[in-house]
Amino acid sequence: MECIEQANQRAVDTMLAGDPVLVDVIPAVDAIPELAEDKLILHAGPPIEWERMCGPMQGAIAGIAVFEGWAQNLNDAMSQAAAGAFNFQPNHHYNAVGPMTGMTTRSVPVMVALNRSSGNSAYCAINEGLGKVMRFGGNDESVLKRLHWLKDSLAPLMSDALKLSGGINLKNIVARGLTMGDEMHQRNVACSGLLLRELSPYMAAVSTSKELLTGSLKFMGGNDQFFLNVGMAAGKAIMDPARNIEHSTIVTAMSRNGTDFGIRVSGLGDTWFTAPVEMPEGLYFPGYSEDDANPDMGDSTIVETIGLGGFAMGASPAVAGFVGAGAASDAAIFTKDMSEICYSQNPEWTIPAMDYIGVPTGIDIRRVVEIGVTPTINTGIAHKKPGIGQVGAGVVRAPMQCFTDALHAFADQEGVS
Repeated sequence: MECIEQANQRAVDTMLAGDPVLVDVIPAVDAIPELAEDKLILHAGPPIEWERMCGPMQGAIAGIAVFEGWAQNLNDAMSQAAAGAFNFQPNHHYNAVGPMTGMTTRSVPVMVALNRSSGNSAYCAINEGLGKVMRFGGNDESVLKRLHWLKDSLAPLMSDALKLSGGINLKNIVARGLTMGDEMHQRNVACSGLLLRELSPYMAAVSTSKELLTGSLKFMGGNDQFFLNVGMAAGKAIMDPARNIEHSTIVTAMSRNGTDFGIRVSGLGDTWFTAPVEMPEGLYFPGYSEDDANPDMGDSTIVETIGLGGFAMGASPAVAGFVGAGAASDAAIFTKDMSEICYSQNPEWTIPAMDYIGVPTGIDIRRVVEIGVTPTINTGIAHKKPGIGQVGAGVVRAPMQCFTDALHAFADQEGVS
């Protein structure tokens, strides 16, 4: 149908026109006023109730409740959650995203990505670094201490530096990162370095404490995944203007909460189409195996939704081996497969090793169902029990049921068989 093709072209054109700029770091409540509501907790993935949440999600909620001062300790937080004391909502409902468990509450500092072409903003918390972290369900004293440091020290410094800089163009950083071996989900070392190179002079200019500046630069420089959260905010800022385009079959969000995988489709508004989330296949840290793993989770699939991560594996052969997806020489196969289910390519984000083809852009639910290939997602693997953290990294496929259900709903809406 011609109206579908026109709608999909409009959706993809909107994506390609996106111009995300990192402009500030602010308390989440300043970005999302609804967080002033008592005990509102935003999480990754589609909507879910406490009883159905996985172990790391429950562990992170207990930790963030203690962080906010809503609970005296983790046991108290768990009891309150079970009693219905907290209001749980998806990040995606508030122009936000969060990796893995995706905790966003009023005091959490969020990075602000402004899409200059559409005027909308999107938000994501600062990456906590490696080791035991809340995004993987960590919640002990070391995790909470780091969150307080991010809130009280790094975030204000980044905010002042970004204001002085006038904002940092993220589209250009992603383009350069693709030529340097990043795919922006499991490998962000190049983009993290490029961001730090742009931001550090301004941090030095505004800092009044040598100790704070040194600690901040050391933290950012020692965290190869620092750019992941920045890229997620950029991805959300790019995709939101492509929502609610009548007749469009382009996916505008993919996300998972450790229990359900969900997608949204432009022409179907903000309805979630969900299915049980899959288990990742990958490599595990010493001492852990698939018996310890939790099913996939996080809003970080927003990077695949804009054509990065598993869709851009051809730019990052090293990742293919790291996540157990095959030999480095197989990396291009993933990108070629994803091109089959996408409407177009991004001429500004190209892969040198594949003769500068653009990354696959605009996941089309019709193609997914027709070809029988679902999106490939690069992901971290969390321990299934709360409080332990990351145990590996791998690749996971989106469940086909989400796409078939969405296509049936779209056909019903359009009045076609």
